[in-house]
Amino acid sequence: MGPGVQGSERSVVTVGVYDGVHLGHQRVVGRAVAVAGERGLRSVAVTFEPHPDEVVRPGSHPHRLTSARRRAELLAGLGVDTIDTVEFSFGLSQWTPAEFAQKVLAERLRAAVVVVGADFTFGQDAAGDVETLRTLGDKYDFEVESVPRLDDISSTSIRERLTAGDVAGAAAELGRPHRVEGVVVRGYQRGRQLGFPTANVETPQYTAIPADGVYAGWLQCVPVANLPALYDGERWPAAISVGTNPTFEGVPRTVEAYALDRDDLELYGAHVAVEFAARLRGNTRFDSIEALITQIHADVEDTRRLTS
Repeated sequence: MGPGVQGSERSVVTVGVYDGVHLGHQRVVGRAVAVAGERGLRSVAVTFEPHPDEVVRPGSHPHRLTSARRRAELLAGLGVDTIDTVEFSFGLSQWTPAEFAQKVLAERLRAAVVVVGADFTFGQDAAGDVETLRTLGDKYDFEVESVPRLDDISSTSIRERLTAGDVAGAAAELGRPHRVEGVVVRGYQRGRQLGFPTANVETPQYTAIPADGVYAGWLQCVPVANLPALYDGERWPAAISVGTNPTFEGVPRTVEAYALDRDDLELYGAHVAVEFAARLRGNTRFDSIEALITQIHADVEDTRRLTS
């Protein structure tokens, strides 16, 4: 389950899947960090991996807004002292709310205060809610604070926006551009042949990828363990293509990013992030390569304007 809390030290704990670490999540986590600061205690964010839906409802596999690594990075950026990633298993899904409160919150993390969203549920069949948690807190000596939900922001609504290609709307709920990450692999190199070399990004399974289309955004090298760290984490404005490229037959669905004015980048094998700012257009089949190149030039200029 991770390191827990050592010795007799008590903590302020927040619990959630926190996929996306969106503005609503940030509000809850921020409150936990603030309470910890007020009381001189350590703040702990409890998250779960894999996503509970993958275990409770096999085959549902919700598209992930953030990888476990990225989620931990974002939570740490909010000031959380410890990220405790709990391995979510079928056995854990069968725990009653009381078992979770005792084993994780009371014994493992020695919670003094637990901060959760107002719609928080936990335990077998999501049987526990905030009031259940308050009752258990009386038993196991921790206080409970619930944070009201922020408008209609949720991981589900963000996924729906991405499915529709509304990356600007997703960014408004996330509080930052939506990002997908992956390793740059060799593709058909058609972009290079057209004068616009792209990074072909192989994303992990179940990544939340926006609808097919052309987008303005950014491309950035991200250092991760066991992969080359290139270009010191530079971030470049980029024209991004998602889809099968209907002008060419037999092309699998890909995420490709052209860093504006950079034809010198050697990114094969590097871990990169692609961030989406705005959707420029849907995918179109062009009658000629010349027409495609003309449109790419227009896409590049639109990207330059939107990311300047």
